[in-house]
Amino acid sequence: MLTAVQKEILQSLINLYKKSNGASIKGDQIAKAMERNSGTIRNQMQSLRGMGLVNGVPGPCGGYKPTIDAYHLLNISDNDEDIVVPLTVKNKDVNDISVSKVEFTSILHPGECEAIITVLGDIKQLELGDTIRVGPTPVNNLIIDGVIVGRDDIDGIILLETLSIYSIPKKRIKDVATQNIIILELNVTIREAAKILSNNKIKGAPVVGDKKEGILTLTDITRALSENNEDSLVSDYCHKDLIKVDENIRLAEAIKVMQKNKVGRLILINENKELSGIITQSDILKQVAGLK
Repeated sequence: MLTAVQKEILQSLINLYKKSNGASIKGDQIAKAMERNSGTIRNQMQSLRGMGLVNGVPGPCGGYKPTIDAYHLLNISDNDEDIVVPLTVKNKDVNDISVSKVEFTSILHPGECEAIITVLGDIKQLELGDTIRVGPTPVNNLIIDGVIVGRDDIDGIILLETLSIYSIPKKRIKDVATQNIIILELNVTIREAAKILSNNKIKGAPVVGDKKEGILTLTDITRALSENNEDSLVSDYCHKDLIKVDENIRLAEAIKVMQKNKVGRLILINENKELSGIITQSDILKQVAGLK
């Protein structure tokens, strides 16, 4: 039976090992991650090696590596290609924490609903009172918003007071996207582009040309106007984050692409690699909220 300290050491070792691309982990690294004395880590490592949970790697580049039994003991998969359930804290993506399990304590009274979230990674960067978002989850495509009201560093668990729970419809993005896409030419002026966006009641449009492509948004137009450059060309202000995706992907996948690339809209392409539409965060939110 592992002690609480041994369990925390093993969890920290696995977290560090997953980030190291297979390199062994030194005791000092574990001590720093846990904010504990290096001597304590070394002493406990001897016991963990005796249990067959840790392998020692000799030499100047040596250290420790978790065994397969360590993963099984902590109910962690050693598959590097596991599905990652994203987690954001205060609207910022957290790249080194992934959600592995979600349990609801009650669903009969939504105002009192709490969720138990099991996570992999450095849980100590999550603080009580932080607002977080979990999801979308695989299969059910749930997104959970809530506030952290409890944290267990040993078992990697946070207790979440849920604020809202959404389910993303299993629709293809081409069934939701705007298909009559407005495209701006590179030689259009900022003034002309502003009129086009205003007349079509849109906040951005792709820019396509022979030598350059990108996207122009109202933010870009505002910047140009603030610099008194309304006669400048769209090519001078459009940015290159024109993210193209297959028109047949699902809404949940589109959300992941937006989060990964930090963009608010995606350009759809068909099987012939032609532009076939545009989808925005607002389009997806309307589907999640059940609005037409």
